[in-house]
Amino acid sequence: MKSVETNILQWDEEQENYIAPGLVDLQVNGIGGVDFNDLKLTSGEVLKATRYLLSRGVTTFFPTIITNSDENILTLIHNIIQACDSYPIVKETISGIHLEGPFISPIEGARGAHHSRYIKSPDWALIQRLQEAARGKIKIVTIAPEWDNACEFITKCRENNMLVSMGHSLAETQQIVKAIEAGMTLSTHLGNGVPLLIRRHPNMIWDQLANDELYTMIITDGHHIPDSFIKVVTKIKGEKTIIVSDATCFAGLPAGEYESTIGGRVILESQKRLSIKGAGGLLAGAAKDLLEDVETIVNHKLATLSEAWKMASINVTDMLKKYFPDLVNEDNDKVIFKIEAGGIKVQNVIKNGKTVY
Repeated sequence: MKSVETNILQWDEEQENYIAPGLVDLQVNGIGGVDFNDLKLTSGEVLKATRYLLSRGVTTFFPTIITNSDENILTLIHNIIQACDSYPIVKETISGIHLEGPFISPIEGARGAHHSRYIKSPDWALIQRLQEAARGKIKIVTIAPEWDNACEFITKCRENNMLVSMGHSLAETQQIVKAIEAGMTLSTHLGNGVPLLIRRHPNMIWDQLANDELYTMIITDGHHIPDSFIKVVTKIKGEKTIIVSDATCFAGLPAGEYESTIGGRVILESQKRLSIKGAGGLLAGAAKDLLEDVETIVNHKLATLSEAWKMASINVTDMLKKYFPDLVNEDNDKVIFKIEAGGIKVQNVIKNGKTVY
């Protein structure tokens, strides 16, 4: 594996370990049995999830709250902020909250597993209320830019230290162009959150790929998008390619049938594919963590280990530093790991200069 040695992966000759920057996950719905969209979420469970992610090399993550009622979203934000107040390691590791909805497309296929009952047009008054509850910790808001008031909403978000990402959308070319001009910065899990059948061209996927301004988040778990699409994205977007897990609470659990806050009854297969029961295979989020996504893209020969790790670490921190200079200090976050037959084996994790795993 020394062939992948670069400034991203440093080789420790004495210990025969690699030393790498901490992984950063901008989209985590839950992990290891802990669901960030569960109204009964406790601070202890958030601590458990944080420790789990740290053990997997993720030193910074954004809990992701999906479409729900206004009051339920407030409750979910409160749960996360309470955990940050209760445990310093949680506060250090959660750099922001990702709000995925409710300002997405209500159209079947585009909305994915999000509950249509709560989808609505962008509401600035609501965001202000949510951000006050989050004490400024909401950093990413995923919306569908085809809403009539989307551009005004995007501009206000950027003026108030929030990034806007396009996702679960059927936006037309000019709507996307205007949204980018207004300050839209990212694409949320590109290639997902769209109907199975769309116009050949133009369409929202081509338009996002073609816009150089957009950073592109993709899920490389081997289930959400095909290898050919990953290859195209990485070639076109280069250092603006960001791997996210979109992990649900089922990541780290055994195969079986479960009840989920995202999509109701779901089926987790042994290959870690998670789908809504009785919905023709419609995905209900992901069941791999970010480290497994790095392993998958390497095993599929779509990137070297160094390249894959960069897409899940340096590319993300570079983007965050551009918009939030004080949010991430990647120099003090390190992962020490070995390569074994079963994949990447994390040995130690350092967060803010301290060994936490």
